[in-house]
Amino acid sequence: MAIKKYKPTSDGRRGMTANDRAAVTAQKPHKALVKFNHRKLGRNNHGRITSRFRGGGHKRLYRTIEWRRDKYGVPAKVATIEYDPNRTSFISLLHYADGHKSYILTPAGVEVGDVIVSDKGADIMRGNSLPLRNIPSGTPVHCVETKIGRGAQMVRTAGGSAQVMARDGDWTLLRMPSGEMRRIHADCRATVGVISNSENGQVKIGKAGRTRWAGKRPHNRGTTMNPVDHPMGGGEGRTAGGGHPRSPWGWPTKGKRTRSNKRTQVFIVTRRKNRK
Repeated sequence: MAIKKYKPTSDGRRGMTANDRAAVTAQKPHKALVKFNHRKLGRNNHGRITSRFRGGGHKRLYRTIEWRRDKYGVPAKVATIEYDPNRTSFISLLHYADGHKSYILTPAGVEVGDVIVSDKGADIMRGNSLPLRNIPSGTPVHCVETKIGRGAQMVRTAGGSAQVMARDGDWTLLRMPSGEMRRIHADCRATVGVISNSENGQVKIGKAGRTRWAGKRPHNRGTTMNPVDHPMGGGEGRTAGGGHPRSPWGWPTKGKRTRSNKRTQVFIVTRRKNRK
C-alpha cells in the first residue's frame, strides 16, 4: 500500500498525505452487516464528560467483524476489500460456501478471489485461522485470542503482527508487537499473516480540520492554564510545568505506569521494551 501526496495548493494541502486505497474494491459496505453505532462523545451514562477533547466528527456506520472465525472447515472466498472508518486496517467481505457472509480484517497480500478457511488442519497461508498449537514457530500471526473461543482480542491494528516463538506443553510463547513476550494457551486461535495497510502510521494529517473529522477536539496543555485550573499552570512566561507531570486532578501522568491487571500478570514472561 502506497502513500498518496497532494500538491501544495493551500497551507492545509502542503505536506498532507493519505492512503491511495488502491487495494479497495468496493465503495459501499454490505448492508446486512452494517449497524448504527451511537457516538458517546466522551460522556458516560449520566452525560458527564469522562474523556476530554472528544466530540463532533463525521458520522460512521459500524461494520460487524467476525472475530471468532467459527465457521470451521467451510471455505470462504474474498469478495471485496473495503475501507472501514472505525479502524486503521482494511476489511474483507467473505462469501462462505454455505452462503454465509461476514467481515474480517484483511491480511496483507490477500486479494479478491482468494480462498481462506478456518480449521485445525488448515494450510499455513495468509488469512487462514487455526489454533496456535498447529502454527509453526517463526510464523507471523494476528487477531489472537486470549481465551479459548472468545474471539480475537489482540494484534488488530494496521500493520500489526505477533510472532510465534516457542511451545511448552499447552502454552505458546508469542512476541507481541510491543516487544512483550506473552504466554497464550495453545488452543487459542490466531490468523496467519500481517494485517494490511501497514503504512497507515506514516500518513501526515496536514491540517487541524482533518483531526476534527475523526472526532478529536482541540487539546489544551496544562502549562498554558492558570494554577487554579491545572497543577502545571501558572508562572511568569513559558515554564516546564514545575514538579512532576500531573493531570488536572493531580494524578501522575506522562510515563507513570498505571497497569493494575494482576489476573494476567502470570502470562507475561517479559515486559515490553521502553521506547525512547
